Amino acid sequence: MPAASDARRTSRGLETRSRIVDSAAKLFYVRGVNATTLDDIRVASGTSKSQLYNHFKDKRALVHTVIDVQSRFVLAREEQRLRGVKTLAGLRRWRDALVQANALQDGSYGCALGAMSIELSDNDEQSRQALNASFDAWQRMLVETLDRLRDLGVLSEDANPRRLGTGLLAALQGGYVLAQNAHSSEPMAVALDMALDHIAFFARD
Repeated sequence: MPAASDARRTSRGLETRSRIVDSAAKLFYVRGVNATTLDDIRVASGTSKSQLYNHFKDKRALVHTVIDVQSRFVLAREEQRLRGVKTLAGLRRWRDALVQANALQDGSYGCALGAMSIELSDNDEQSRQALNASFDAWQRMLVETLDRLRDLGVLSEDANPRRLGTGLLAALQGGYVLAQNAHSSEPMAVALDMALDHIAFFARD
């Protein structure tokens, strides 16, 4: 995203911009986008007001950049975890990694993308479109994984990877929300287990 005044891309400028984005991402995740001010981000990143506005013309521009950065991080993580899944046990290990990470923070904060979607999708169309594209990409990864399992004969021909992938992502995101409210990863574990049990219904004998 272009800087507010086309700030020179010096190494120091890039480091400052990265520090601002990283601080904003952490605060948005923990406090929420609406509860975080530019002054909060400035203090957390150790930057001056002029430095912040040199890179971002306003809060919305910074939010859009954070969505891009967080989306890249989440999708890269999921691609790495899912690309080697060739069995239902591998899919369970994917589930375990997500639940264990959630348990480390007692279910708090939820999914970085999901949390921003709840706050932004009804009042910022650019954010909604960007987040929707990220969830579409995440869903495609799950569908491709289930397609692979069907092609390998792990799942029967009756399995519908698109429907199963949509249900699995919905269980994950709903699980994040319930875990956040309960401050426990258990609801997330239950939601994912039920979705995976449904997928296992299509397993070949």
